[in-house]
This record gives sequence, C-alpha cells and structure tokens, in this order.
Amino acid sequence: QVQLVASGGGSVQAGGSLRLSCVVSGRPGAFHCLGWFRQTPGGEDEGVAARSSDTGRECYANSVEGRFTISSRGVLQLDNLTPEDTGVYSCAMASSCWTPLDRPSYTYWSQGTQVTVSS
Repeated sequence: QVQLVASGGGSVQAGGSLRLSCVVSGRPGAFHCLGWFRQTPGGEDEGVAARSSDTGRECYANSVEGRFTISSRGVLQLDNLTPEDTGVYSCAMASSCWTPLDRPSYTYWSQGTQVTVSS
C-alpha cells in the first residue's frame, strides 16, 4: 500500500517562490511516475509537472514551464509565482509517464496543500 503526503504550501506575493514536498510511504516500486496537479479556485484541474524515475524525463504544463521544476525526489520548486498559480496542489503516482499530465493515469494521491499568490 502506498501513501503520499504533500506539504510546503503557503501564501506569497507575486514573484515569490515556494517548494512543495511529496513524502511517499509504502513500496511504490511498480510506480515510476510522480506528478503534481493543482485545482484552481475556479474549479479547474491541471497537471503541472511530472517526472519519470525510469528515464529521468520531466514534463511541464505550458502554463508553468520555465518557472516550476520537479526534482528526482519529487520536490516541486515553484519560482516567479503569479496569482494564476493559486490553487490546491496534490502529488500523485502512476505506473508510467505515458500520459504524465493526465489525472486518470494516476493511482495514488496525496491530500492537497494550499498555494496562495497575491498581487
């Protein structure tokens, strides 16, 4: 059984940075993709980043590319934040990164951590 816990959210001003962590417990050996998703106050769900442990390849949504970085440990570095980045962020694991930003591909999910960016 695999459990994920996301943390690191907070309130920052535009242009600021945050670092979100995803702690994984259990034995996720058969799950080779870790992704981050966010739900905005308007109800939109968006996959923002993913990384394959098999290949080391990273994938980012166009809206965050160049500003967000996912590490080999699943840490999501958020830089140059804008108010549009506000939302509840969750980490998740999938068997593979064939569709890295597609929510139905993921099996295990963390709770959400709130990110609020003010102007």
